[in-house]
Amino acid sequence: MTHPNEPAKGRTGLNHVAIAVADLDAAVTFYEEVLGLHCDERERVADQQVDVALFGTGQGRIELICPFTEGSGVARFLKQRGEGLHHICLDVPDLEAALARMRERGLPLIDEKPRVGAGGSKIAFVHPKGGRGVLIELRQG
Repeated sequence: MTHPNEPAKGRTGLNHVAIAVADLDAAVTFYEEVLGLHCDERERVADQQVDVALFGTGQGRIELICPFTEGSGVARFLKQRGEGLHHICLDVPDLEAALARMRERGLPLIDEKPRVGAGGSKIAFVHPKGGRGVLIELRQG
């Protein structure tokens, strides 16, 4: 039986919504004390130069991302747009196949091949131009 917060086996589903923040500790405090959520996990994702705080488990989590270097993509995002929605992450059953489908359709990809993301999962990003204005992270779930 599938857990209510997980997509049915072999189907795509929402994993998390990522929000870029300038101060992770202050943002975690806001989400916990004001919104009443609990931070379930914190992690440094060195490859993406961000610190991450996760709220919730399973599908539909909130992920706060904060750069720890000024040269990261999230740091550039914050400088240009300020804090706010950064990307959505979708679980896919086969990341290589999902990327191949997107390449066949001519969608611009940030990652041509999977790389390691938070929690050691395989991920790849689709450029916002290919995601109808939304940065999309694909995660093999």
